[in-house]
Amino acid sequence: MTLDKVKEGQRLRIVALPGPDIRAQAIRFGIAEGELVTCTDIIPGGPIIIAKNRQEIAIGRGLAEKITVKPVAAPAPVKSLARRRAYGLPRS
Repeated sequence: MTLDKVKEGQRLRIVALPGPDIRAQAIRFGIAEGELVTCTDIIPGGPIIIAKNRQEIAIGRGLAEKITVKPVAAPAPVKSLARRRAYGLPRS
């Protein structure tokens, strides 16, 4: 499956970046083979927005058609009591 075929909210692993030009372009964005990313938005007729760590990256359709990805199961949400306390949130 290529990056242009994913659905919003899907968690993905970058499987292949074919060719040195595409690999170089992806590396400039901070994307490499094996990276885990999440599709956060799909702009109709425009770029695919992916998130890696706390960074959002807009990937043009032309480049997205060439990046091979594999869907992965989303990790279970972690409820951190320390984080909830840090933000002043009640225990759940």
